[in-house]
Amino acid sequence: MKLVGKTGREDIAIVYLAETTKGRLVEFVESVQPPLPRNEKWVLIVSTLYGCPVGCLFCDAGGWYRGRLSKEDILGQVDYMITNRFPSRKIPVKKLKIQFARVGEPSLNPNVLDVLEELPKIYDAPGLLPCISTVAPKGNKKFFERLLEIKEKLYGNGRFQLQFSLHSTDENVRDRIIPINKWGFKEIAAYGERFHKSGDRKITLNFALTKEAPVDPNVLIEFFDTKKFLIKITPVNPTVKSMENKVESLINSKPSKQTKELIEELRQVGYEVILSVGELEENKIGSNCGMYIQRFLKEKRKRKDAYSYKIK
Repeated sequence: MKLVGKTGREDIAIVYLAETTKGRLVEFVESVQPPLPRNEKWVLIVSTLYGCPVGCLFCDAGGWYRGRLSKEDILGQVDYMITNRFPSRKIPVKKLKIQFARVGEPSLNPNVLDVLEELPKIYDAPGLLPCISTVAPKGNKKFFERLLEIKEKLYGNGRFQLQFSLHSTDENVRDRIIPINKWGFKEIAAYGERFHKSGDRKITLNFALTKEAPVDPNVLIEFFDTKKFLIKITPVNPTVKSMENKVESLINSKPSKQTKELIEELRQVGYEVILSVGELEENKIGSNCGMYIQRFLKEKRKRKDAYSYKIK
């Protein structure tokens, strides 16, 4: 893997552009979570596909697709960031979170599963915490069954994080935001019941809140056990796609009154709720979820609140 450019800040996040063995560009990210130092929490976010066929309403990485990354090219992203700071591959970080979430729906690439099996063999990392974030496409039963087996074999007792991106409890709105054939709430809940074992982290249900996407706690409680699932609330990050589609986030620098009321309602029915609002500087860097520097560079669509760092 050959690095061709990067942008960002050491104390927040860095986005890397690299050329893979196929001669294609791939993006990956490392970030910290101020005020926590890197030895407390270090997040690596890697791409799994060249583009993404899903085309979510506010994601710049979707709408085109050129295939899967190989196991070697996914590992190459991880290894570049790790050996740049820890050449021995011994990583004294309390929480080393590796997210398969930069570009591409990870469940569409079985090579991700091979990578998950390799990570503990390659790195001396007591804090290793892989994270799969998925919209749960239909037709991927083999992927999810093998993922369950790998988690139980290698990442039990809270050492794995699984997240389903839902974004709305209204199925019609969810279909508009995530325009792909996917599991319904009943299927996600059934898989989660099998996936979650004693000692595991709760499975995350993620909602990037918009003004047009309702979230009803009564719908969630009908399907998802509060002892096995938690709710994560995030903003819609300022992407080219969100601008094109006129998607308005309910969270900017701080949550709106409507967001606070929803969080309280979710907690009242028993859910643990995480409000995740990162550093706003990450929007300018282009390191947040749904952001994709290659699209921005290609289209040159200006956003005053995003993609303002130069690539070196």
